[in-house]
Amino acid sequence: MDHSGGERVRLVPWAQGDFWLLERANTPEMTAHLGGPESPEKLADRHRRYLALDAGRMYRVELEGTGETVGSIGYWEHEGEDGTVWETGWAVLPEFQGRGLAAVAARALVEAVREAGGHRSLHAYPSADHPASNGVCRRAGFTLRGQLDFEYPKGHWLRSNDWAVDLRPDEP
Repeated sequence: MDHSGGERVRLVPWAQGDFWLLERANTPEMTAHLGGPESPEKLADRHRRYLALDAGRMYRVELEGTGETVGSIGYWEHEGEDGTVWETGWAVLPEFQGRGLAAVAARALVEAVREAGGHRSLHAYPSADHPASNGVCRRAGFTLRGQLDFEYPKGHWLRSNDWAVDLRPDEP
């Protein structure tokens, strides 16, 4: 899917063999805005949840031309201020950061979620002090709705921006 006029990515449904990607992203640098690295047990739990998602889906993001894995992205249900919505989150490996790939993947995800149906909106809740992730939201077509306190992971509160995209813009 080409979503930028530049590099293309493919969203590959999360599989048993993708655990290594969680391990690669579980560094102090990659989790600085998320409360820090998780224990091996919590990573294994996360992997099991990704594989078992009933509502939503996780993906491994790969470059279309080379098949290189650049990161992950997904969506799941979240109880928000407006009721149940879709929530998204992503991670791009350090060697692929700064190329706009997270925004390309986020635009591809918006299309996938729109096609899958369900809730009316898709939200992202990046830390308010994380300029890169907030930039991804902006470039992917999300609208900033304001700030809120967001718990992630459990027991760790972040001041977050609430970004949203309307998945059914033609409906009242």
